[in-house]
Amino acid sequence: MRRKTKMIHGGLVGDPQTGAVSTPIYQVSTYKQDGIGNHKGFEYSRTGNPTRHALEELIKDLEEGTAGFAFGSGMAAITAVMMLFNSGDHVILTDDVYGGTYRVMTKVLNRLGIDSTFVDTSNLATIESEIRENTRAIFIETPTNPLLKITDIEGAAKIAKEHNLLTIVDNTFSTPYWQTPLTLGADIVLHSATKYIGGHSDVVAGLVVVNSKELARDLHFVQNSTGGVLGPQDSWLLIRGIRTLGIRMEEHEQNTAKIVNFLSAHPAVKKVYYPGLESHPNHDIAKKQASGFGGMVSFDVGSAEKAEKLLTSVKYFTLAESLGAVESLISLPAKMTHASIPTERRAELGITDGLVRISVGVEDAEDLIEDLAQALK
Repeated sequence: MRRKTKMIHGGLVGDPQTGAVSTPIYQVSTYKQDGIGNHKGFEYSRTGNPTRHALEELIKDLEEGTAGFAFGSGMAAITAVMMLFNSGDHVILTDDVYGGTYRVMTKVLNRLGIDSTFVDTSNLATIESEIRENTRAIFIETPTNPLLKITDIEGAAKIAKEHNLLTIVDNTFSTPYWQTPLTLGADIVLHSATKYIGGHSDVVAGLVVVNSKELARDLHFVQNSTGGVLGPQDSWLLIRGIRTLGIRMEEHEQNTAKIVNFLSAHPAVKKVYYPGLESHPNHDIAKKQASGFGGMVSFDVGSAEKAEKLLTSVKYFTLAESLGAVESLISLPAKMTHASIPTERRAELGITDGLVRISVGVEDAEDLIEDLAQALK
């Protein structure tokens, strides 16, 4: 089954009891048992819910894994994955990682004894040099947020296997439509499903897929024990969003290619960050491991003053947190998504005060270009 077809026909389609084409919203907390422990597969909705199960089966199929899990947010998903580790364990993470991931690792999970080191994972030699005796995993975000850096998933997974480590990939920007990390050797793939998978700015959710029965068992134990599960209404919204994911991702990318060409030629733009550009340092790796470059672009206009003027001058780009929706969004990472990262750390990474991030929507590309043109004046 090809990817666009799998978006429609993957997972558990419809309801065998009624013939409903759409999976129903099972707004239920508990389930009747015919005898003690004799139930129809569901006993309590924290442990399992039919609507959530349908979503988990669908994302499992899309990512070509063993089992899927749905959580109340992307951060809940990341936290649950990190709870597979023990106090004293060490994890290597991409340096240019989402601010929320940096925050939970350095302000919350460190208090539980889980240590972390942030390195440029696009340089495989750097990954290997940071492996310690207590290292248990390599966490990769690719493309990264907001500088769109690319890590060779297959190369990183090879290093991980040589050292008996897990490879975890945040696949939020690419989605399983463009990139399937488990087929490249990763062990765990996760998403902030709030973004492209939901696609309509109406749900907050996280998804995880694992590549083995052992990891499935362990992660389900964490999910059930800690309880950060996704509710049935939001699960249904994600299933609906996935049905159009293929056509949306294609439209996002087509619009983005036109906008990148415009920005690259504009005199007010100092630098454009997009893996689809041949000038991108890891363009060849991006082309090899993904079938598309996505709809996220960052560009530097030189100063915070210019960036803020741009953000208040656009008409079709909505100034907002988040990304991946049908409407185009614009943000200033240094003061929004990555404000939790210390100023000196942002400077080291290249997240300047003049860096603007846009999530290109599915509007008419010419309207979006005209909007950016007038705002850049």
